[in-house]
Amino acid sequence: MKKKKTVNLFKLAKTTTFYIFISGIAIAFLLPVFFIVSLSFLSVREAYQYPLPLLPSLKTKFELTHGEHGYLLSVYDNYEDEYKSVQDTSDLEKLSEYMKYQLATHMTVEEIEQEIAKLDTQDPVYFSQNKNLLSNYQTFLRVAGTGQAIPALLRSLQICALTILISLSIGGMAGYAFARYIFKGRNALKFSVLFVRMFPGVAIALPMVIILANMGFYDQPIGLSLVYSVGSIALTVWITASIFMGIPESLEEAAQVFGATKLQAFLRITLPLAFPGLAAAAMYAFLGAWNETVSAIILTTFNPTFSVIVYQTVLGAVGQVNLAAAGGMVMALPAVIFTFFIRKYINQMWGGVTV
Repeated sequence: MKKKKTVNLFKLAKTTTFYIFISGIAIAFLLPVFFIVSLSFLSVREAYQYPLPLLPSLKTKFELTHGEHGYLLSVYDNYEDEYKSVQDTSDLEKLSEYMKYQLATHMTVEEIEQEIAKLDTQDPVYFSQNKNLLSNYQTFLRVAGTGQAIPALLRSLQICALTILISLSIGGMAGYAFARYIFKGRNALKFSVLFVRMFPGVAIALPMVIILANMGFYDQPIGLSLVYSVGSIALTVWITASIFMGIPESLEEAAQVFGATKLQAFLRITLPLAFPGLAAAAMYAFLGAWNETVSAIILTTFNPTFSVIVYQTVLGAVGQVNLAAAGGMVMALPAVIFTFFIRKYINQMWGGVTV
């Protein structure tokens, strides 16, 4: 009985340790994500408070009274539980601009005048304003890259689509050839396609400047797609070759027995079964093209990608870390959406769904 109790305690301790370990990994992964999401919603003033708020406030409380230079505006500090002066001016337009860009709240000059009128009967005047949680995102899309954020976003999506198309068409056909045909040097050739992955992107981008300039593709989406596809094709070859090897060739032969051509057998039988591998290859190609920054800086001048815009914002946003965080979140959103839509095929590749 005592031995059985000891075994049960050992199992309980083992299970508890396992769950503590998994919880620690989850926290270590989610904490930075939570931090950058929260930071992207903070106002400029909140982003530089100490200690940094864990969550953005939904409302901002104000105190308005007479000051030495006009009207003294104070903001309530939740941490120190008191109002702190932020502006002392008679310029109502300046007060409105400060509330909009520094506090992420918006009051027109007319609304401020209405609060000032109350000073005749009460001093100080207390009021509150709802915070615009999307203020950083709106500012980033409006001013980042001197207004190039939206065009750069569309340009990056175009580059990703071209990269996926090039990678899947060339890499997919090469993967099918490696899986279905036996020829001399097949294994050596298959291994050699990975050599290009060993070179850093900047090493490939530098000579590509001259090549793309001669082709007329420099600073063009097609030029970047060709460069990004170099690495994506190699990975696509290995992924699709493994998938095609797992699909019995007898299925194609059976289709041909019933009158289908080799191309029809591939399109109607093999290709649908290979969708999970193609989706995985498309995901890696998309993420590689979407997140690439160094090559994009070298290969673009007047038509930057969205990652370059975010990079420039991070470097140039002195005192605007919340703006850079908003840019990072905007950049992450398309990748999350793309992965969400192809998750079914990824689950099929992992055996989560029966094909």
